[in-house]
Parts: sequence; structure tokens; C-alpha cells
Amino acid sequence: MNKYSTITLIAIIIIIIPFAYSGLNIIGANQLEYKWSGSEEFSFFAMSNNGDVEFCNTMPFPTSFEKFQIVTFYDAKNIGMYEIMSTTIESQSSIIKKGNFSTEEFQSTQHMFMTLDYEFDGGAIRVDPNKFIVLVNIQTPIAGIIPYSYTSQITGFELDQTMKNQELLCD
Repeated sequence: MNKYSTITLIAIIIIIIPFAYSGLNIIGANQLEYKWSGSEEFSFFAMSNNGDVEFCNTMPFPTSFEKFQIVTFYDAKNIGMYEIMSTTIESQSSIIKKGNFSTEEFQSTQHMFMTLDYEFDGGAIRVDPNKFIVLVNIQTPIAGIIPYSYTSQITGFELDQTMKNQELLCD
């Protein structure tokens, strides 16, 4: 192999490695498992007071993300967002991260969350739980500069059940 072929091959490898790593990050971020962590059981009210989430990376390689967001909507109006910033999770392990909740109308959001928690735990229906929608968004950049995000839309009840899950594959 002549020296130009060797230089070309090394350059190709150097270019491919960041994109391959980013591709693995995207796959890993889409496969992350998560649940509420802490002494008290998950409730939307507890989430509104910040709190911890346990992430489980089931993949055989480390996975990282730039942002993990739970955006809550009631009747198509954004009522708040729970967010965890940049994290790396080693392969087939779990990590607990503290998140922050933000909203423009803190008291009314907490009241809405208490009402929905009561309903999801079997109480009388006071507000329509079908109007409570949640977007779970995981952002991880490609090659560190190209934004990529994976968003799933679920009902508030589905998030409630996911966060109360007692079994993660990493346990």
C-alpha cells in the first residue's frame, strides 16, 4: 500500500468514527429505560417539585444524551416541563439523575397534577385525563453539532405507569 492510500484510509476512518459513535448514541438513547427514583412513589406533583429519575442503559456500549425532557400538556396548553441535562450512562448499567421542573403557572400546575394523581390512583374523575398529553423528548447531537431528537407522545396515564415501573433490565 502506498503512502497516499494509507493517508486516505486513515482520513476515512477519522471521519467515520464520530458519525458511528453518534449513530450508536441515537440507538442507545432510543432504547433507554427510565423510572422515578426515590423513597416516595412517582406522582406528577412530586415531579413538579423536581426529583430524581433512574436511567437504565441496556445496550452493550455507553450512551449519552444532551437533554431529557418530559413536556406536559393539558387541553393542548403547555403546563410545564421536567428536564435533565447532559448525561452519560455506561453500558448495561443505571444512573440516577436529578431533574428540574419549570412552568409559568406553578400553583395551577401543581393543583392540576394533584387532581390527575388522584384520578390515576383510582379516585373520582374531576378533569378529563384524556386531555393530559405528555411528550418525552431525548436530544443527542450527531457528531456533536447536528441536532437530533427522539420524541414520543404518550398519555399522562402511560407516563404514570412507566415511572412507577419497579423493574428495569439493569436491576
